[in-house]
Amino acid sequence: MHLELTDADLALRISTGDREAETEMCRRMGPRIRLYGLRHLRSTAAADDLVQQVLLKTIEALRAGRLRESEKLAPFVLGTCRMTVLDVRRSARRQERLLGEFGSVLVPAPPPMPSLDDDRLARCVQALKDRERSVVVMTFYDEETAAAASASLGISEANLRVIRHRAIKQLRSCMGAAA
Repeated sequence: MHLELTDADLALRISTGDREAETEMCRRMGPRIRLYGLRHLRSTAAADDLVQQVLLKTIEALRAGRLRESEKLAPFVLGTCRMTVLDVRRSARRQERLLGEFGSVLVPAPPPMPSLDDDRLARCVQALKDRERSVVVMTFYDEETAAAASASLGISEANLRVIRHRAIKQLRSCMGAAA
């Protein structure tokens, strides 16, 4: 918008269907809503969701002419923030209560992990060639990235991945697991 419109002007223009006024209102109010969300919800994702929800509710209300005093756009947005945060919290509490009550029925228990023959695995790892064993130990036991492990070994990342893939295949075969 070329002119600096007041909140009252924006509200009136939005009620007449002015899309540029809606854009300007979102530009003005979005950061305020996000700050409110960060402060009260303590999550970036939840704050971003709050911005979308509140802006949609505000635009719907303005289009429908439900804001009685157009100069009170900012307090209306703040009130909408409060109510939306209360709804989010109420919903989260309800979900927690329901999960506590019915969670064992709704969420099946994970299948039991197959037991691992540690001694056999140790023998299989020892049977690998030195370079393959180094790659497996560095990437799985030491949890190094492919970039860090390849730099330590003086090989390319692509070569490291090929060596790791072949080593895992050998380990599966040695352990008697299906490839």
